[in-house]
Amino acid sequence: MPQILGIHAARDAVSLEMREIDTGRVLVSGRSKFPDAVAENCEQDPAVWWQGLVDARNQAGGALGVSAISAAAQQRGLVMLDGQGALVGSALVGDYLAARGEANALLDERTPNEWATACGSVPDSSFSISKLAAIKKNKPDDYKKIAALLQPHDWLTYRLGRRAVTDRGDASATGYWSPRENRWRPDLLSQVDSERDWGSGLPRVLESGEPAGDREGVIVAAGTGAPMAAAVGLSLTPGDVVIDFGLGAQIFTVRELPVEDETGKVFGFADASGRFMPLVPIVEARSIFDKTAAVLGGDRGRFDQWSSNSEPGAGGLVFAPPSMKSSIDGGGVVAGRLYGIRDGITPEKVARAVMEGVVCAALEAIDSLAIVDAANQGRLWLIGGIARSHALQQCVADLSGRPVMVSKNDPVVAGACLQAAAVATGEKVSTLAAAWGLPESRLVEPNPDLDPTEIRAIGRSAQQRR
Repeated sequence: MPQILGIHAARDAVSLEMREIDTGRVLVSGRSKFPDAVAENCEQDPAVWWQGLVDARNQAGGALGVSAISAAAQQRGLVMLDGQGALVGSALVGDYLAARGEANALLDERTPNEWATACGSVPDSSFSISKLAAIKKNKPDDYKKIAALLQPHDWLTYRLGRRAVTDRGDASATGYWSPRENRWRPDLLSQVDSERDWGSGLPRVLESGEPAGDREGVIVAAGTGAPMAAAVGLSLTPGDVVIDFGLGAQIFTVRELPVEDETGKVFGFADASGRFMPLVPIVEARSIFDKTAAVLGGDRGRFDQWSSNSEPGAGGLVFAPPSMKSSIDGGGVVAGRLYGIRDGITPEKVARAVMEGVVCAALEAIDSLAIVDAANQGRLWLIGGIARSHALQQCVADLSGRPVMVSKNDPVVAGACLQAAAVATGEKVSTLAAAWGLPESRLVEPNPDLDPTEIRAIGRSAQQRR
């Protein structure tokens, strides 16, 4: 039976699955971890992604005999190539600290409304255009070598199919592509360098079912960014909302019309299916939970246990997580704040307060989708590395007052597999997802005896005091 391979390249690991095309049954899987990018500079050698792919494939027994392959990867990462296709410096991933000043400078030339109208979003230091401006300023020798601008998934696709291409989902996270007009905006790049011809060096934007090339007879699909692949793997429909507690935590949904938010709170991205994806970045919960657990003298498992053993509201202890837009101190750390410290504080209350603070911030981000009139009363999904925590699942259900759908598999890998199957068969992704029985999930119901109103209100007040 024909088989396909889907890849998810995150900042700290590569996961993959080989599935049967007809049934979607997982035949083999593999996962390889590697060091995350250093927070102080957010630079990472793309070679670690490729080696992670190789290691994960070897772990899966070689994953031989596939007819198509598709890669999904972390978003808002800039990968630069020279004229021979070699890497220029490291990939710039996440919130590139050196680009914060350049992001502000971009707003000196165009208003937030003009940026939102042009590319759907107000660029910050995570966008490719801001990072490129920082490279021009701080690493002029590297800048002169640049011949092509890619994102992480684009580079993996390039390594697989030897073509510099992208898709509309990842293109929309650059700051120089228009989701509304479905085209590159080299005039926006002229704000970085008015003397350069930006018409060349930008990858062709492929449709999701369009092949990106082949590797030894294996079709390479266009692939996409991780949240777009997750939307595919979850069969997301307008009204559904996803809380993604991965390394780059975010809230997103899909809708039929483009999003243009001049406040900068909502990124107006495109998805991988022809629709649009409002996305709100949120605090990286995994890091906060891990650091809190370490301070309390435990690990993530102990953190979850402590949180579960505390009453809702944590006895009045309140944690305000850092805002994604917060300024940083000299060490490159954005700090949260703990309020209400008093006699009787326990590890249980601290853990509960931290978890509730992070969840409240995520729910506030869902509320911010109302800025773009994005309906959010459909299914509520919880995904990401720490979404396996039963304590966190129940906390999200309790504080939202809504049933929470928890994916049983990695929806990013599943979405990549669906894209590979679509390009191999010519079938629609939705048709394949229905045949495969995706998405697989478990339902977590909220506690009917808990009124989350006061906890949400206190969390909102603490966040506003930061």
